[in-house]
Amino acid sequence: MDRRKFLGVGLATFAAIVAPGTDLMAIDFRATKPKAWEVEKTVDGIKALYGNGGLKKSGIEFKAPKLAENGGSIPITIKSKLDLESVALFQDANPRCLTCVFSIPEGAIIEYDIRIKMRQTAFVTVVGKVRGSGELVMATKEIDVSIGGCGG
Repeated sequence: MDRRKFLGVGLATFAAIVAPGTDLMAIDFRATKPKAWEVEKTVDGIKALYGNGGLKKSGIEFKAPKLAENGGSIPITIKSKLDLESVALFQDANPRCLTCVFSIPEGAIIEYDIRIKMRQTAFVTVVGKVRGSGELVMATKEIDVSIGGCGG
C-alpha cells in the first residue's frame, strides 16, 4: 500500500472514530455571509461578517514578515489563548478583502499557519470572535510586497 492511500485510510478511520463525539460542525461563511466576500475594504468586510461590534486590539496575535519578497506565498501564523468561535483574515491588497474564515470548535487551541497571496503592499488584519460574549479582538500589520503574487 502506498503512503497516500495509507494516510487517507488512516485519516478516514480517525474521523469516523473521533467525529461522532465532537462538535466539528463548520459554518459555511460563503453561504451564510455572502456580502462579506464581495467587499473591497477591510472595515466593510468586518461589518459584513461580524456586524457593528467594537474591536479590541488584544487577545489575538499573528506573525508575518515585514517584507515579503514574493507576494505569491506569504506565511502567516495566527495564535490566541482566548476561546474563539471564529477567526477571519482580511487584507486590502486584492480586489476582495476577506481572505479566509475559520470556524473553531469549542476549547480548541488556536495556532494556525497559512500562506496568502498579495499583489501589493497593504495592511493585513486578523479578527476573532470570542465565544459566548461575541466580543471582537483584532491584530493588524502592514506587509511590504516586493513582487506581486497576483500576476504583478
